[in-house]
Amino acid sequence: MKIAVLNGSPKGEVSVTMQYVHFLQQRFPETEFALFDVAQKIKKLDKDDKSFQDVMTEIASADAVLWAFPLYFLLVCSQYKRFIELIYEKNVTSVFRGKPAACLTTSINFFDYTAHNYISAVCDDLGMNFFGSYSAEMNDLLKSRERQRLKAFGELFLKAIKEKTPGIRNYQPLKAPEVVFEAEAVKPVNVEGKKVLIVVDDLAVNANLKKMVERLRNTFSPVAELVQLKDIDIKGGCTGCCQCGFDNQCVYDGKDGFRDFFNEKIKTADILFVAGEIHDRYLSSLWKCFFDRSFFNGHTPFLKGKQIGFVISGPFGQIHNLREVFDATTKFQQAGLTGFVSDDLGSSSQINTALQTLALNSVLQSKAGYIPPPTFYQVAGAKLFRDVIYGRLRVVFQADHKYYKEHGMYNFPQKYYKWRVINNILVLLTKIPAIRREFIKRMKTEMIKPCANSLKKTE
Repeated sequence: MKIAVLNGSPKGEVSVTMQYVHFLQQRFPETEFALFDVAQKIKKLDKDDKSFQDVMTEIASADAVLWAFPLYFLLVCSQYKRFIELIYEKNVTSVFRGKPAACLTTSINFFDYTAHNYISAVCDDLGMNFFGSYSAEMNDLLKSRERQRLKAFGELFLKAIKEKTPGIRNYQPLKAPEVVFEAEAVKPVNVEGKKVLIVVDDLAVNANLKKMVERLRNTFSPVAELVQLKDIDIKGGCTGCCQCGFDNQCVYDGKDGFRDFFNEKIKTADILFVAGEIHDRYLSSLWKCFFDRSFFNGHTPFLKGKQIGFVISGPFGQIHNLREVFDATTKFQQAGLTGFVSDDLGSSSQINTALQTLALNSVLQSKAGYIPPPTFYQVAGAKLFRDVIYGRLRVVFQADHKYYKEHGMYNFPQKYYKWRVINNILVLLTKIPAIRREFIKRMKTEMIKPCANSLKKTE
């Protein structure tokens, strides 16, 4: 049996993800695991048709495919994303059709499921027989119980391949929107001194996107600034070297223009719009490169306080996972989400109305300085990063550690000494039946007592 392993790490063989694949190789020596470093070698695969076709030939001869990759910004890295785009652009989807597939990822479990959802949907779109996903925490291979779990996953996957077990389709085919958008007269929205920036990957590839962006841009008074990513000097995607973890200095600094663009344009904007076209189940690999390269800022809320909106062409309403990725990203950044507008939400008139509202809301929220209170995404994500950066990843992400200390993000519950004492006393007292009954009786009224003084305040 032969399994084609599509390595989605820019680091190639020297990646944590590949160590998990090697574990499977050792546990199942009767199975051939053919490894292809498609992310690391994406530039060659993109330009050299023969190299790309050689990989396709190997995949065609395989009995199954294992998508193996580390998580990059809630998804796959931009290089891996580009590989998936090439499958469609070079019209080789038939190579994958009908093949069993599985997904293996490594991360710290921060939104690993959105990456799994993405690959699962891609497999469904390619007509593959998707078995399932395995999410490994970076250090799981060091634990006996987790090695046993990974072995069991491998056994079940191999069994499904041998027995040709049908998969369960999780995602329906996407239907492209049919509306041809035409801009209507705008009602100017005064930006009131706020800096508005619209960033799009490439306006030339999609007529609806171009018209929607221009409609949004002209709604603002003065007209919003527009930047196309294709015009930015970006030499390549994130390499996963983690050099930036020490002092936020990227390996590309001085070699391309991304850092200057990000600092001078993105960070200085009050209102930011992300505009792009759907490519498979995400935006373009160029947009993914933008998000990956922004990692030079580390795990910090570098878009904090901004208002962020999205203008998308394509079947956005059918891709809940993409909405969740952008929603989570915005909230984890402690920014305000002003909304999503896509050309599949209705008629041209409805899209015009939505764009007008998007512009108005962005200015109103920015002027008011309104950022919604944190929800699960922000609270849980912040605690996850707080713990790993305080602990074993501190030496790698020293810049994050410094930021977290300076901004009070090491808010561990054990630091609340007052409540530790109160809780210990109350726990002992509620062991007494009479006190427990009285405690339960008064619990509701005691819970709302602290609000009384706040309700009297006028601010």
